[in-house]
Amino acid sequence: MTMIAATATAAIALSTAMMIVATFISKKMNEDREKSSPFECGFDPKNSARLPFSSRFFLIAVIFMIFDVEIALLLPMPITMMTSNMKAWMTISSLFLMILIIGLYHEWNQGSLEWSN
Repeated sequence: MTMIAATATAAIALSTAMMIVATFISKKMNEDREKSSPFECGFDPKNSARLPFSSRFFLIAVIFMIFDVEIALLLPMPITMMTSNMKAWMTISSLFLMILIIGLYHEWNQGSLEWSN
């Protein structure tokens, strides 16, 4: 048990030391205005280099990620059906699918799935 604790302590100490060294190495010592500005043929930029962030795109990306995780959870369901109690499997699967359907209905009702407005 002491061997595991010593190994864990050494791993934590080593990773902390590496992060501290990386922080000191990666710091920019001189912040030059010309180096930090976007390059546009030697002239000052006409517009901001940053584009406005679309919160609509972010919402659609989050919904996509949620459905992606749901698919990953649905794929092993038929395989687990063979090795588990049928009544428990049906109850858990039905509950999971009902939660997904209620979530989809809520997103649809809120208008989150509308692509164009």
